[in-house]
Amino acid sequence: MITAPASLFDPDVIAALLRLPPLPADPADVHVAEIAEGAKVSDAAVLVPMVARDGRVSLLFTQRTPHLAAHAGQISFPGGRVEADDADREATALRETEEEIGLARRHVKILGTLPEYSIPSGFRITPVVGWVNAPFDTQPDPFEVAEIFEAPIEHFLDVARYQRHEYHFNGRHRHYVAIPYAGRYIWGATAGMLLSLARMLSVRAPPVA
Repeated sequence: MITAPASLFDPDVIAALLRLPPLPADPADVHVAEIAEGAKVSDAAVLVPMVARDGRVSLLFTQRTPHLAAHAGQISFPGGRVEADDADREATALRETEEEIGLARRHVKILGTLPEYSIPSGFRITPVVGWVNAPFDTQPDPFEVAEIFEAPIEHFLDVARYQRHEYHFNGRHRHYVAIPYAGRYIWGATAGMLLSLARMLSVRAPPVA
């Protein structure tokens, strides 16, 4: 596991890194889907919650319930489809987080966004990074969320940890990334966003003083 600079756990430093121009595309990022021209696009947003607790920073995840029609049982960030009343993508992420896991928006300080991430089903997702100071309460929606858990951010900042896979589905050849953690398997869009976060933060973090 890498040791991240202490400055990286300062929300102001993270916000400054997220404001920088995106890094050049990596040729290995074949997992990023291109939505076909003319296809229906649904905009969505997720919250990437960075939880500060006892001098450590972790990422908060949800595990979806197994009966859902889409992405059943997968590990994800709280979020969902943009609605007409949402002022912006940040508002979407905060609203969906409140609805899914009961985390009140007053506990979340928005730090910035990661590059949009598209998936083959036509969703164009904006990952919104938020800083959450513990303690706080959660109340998962039992229909959508089977479990809420946290994992240390250091595990996800090492780009070498990410695995690349490919498979055939519905007559198409597709690629995805994954990153295991403590017996859990995080893959697909969530892993892709984590890889983007790792590049935005660990690759560009200030050197250790």
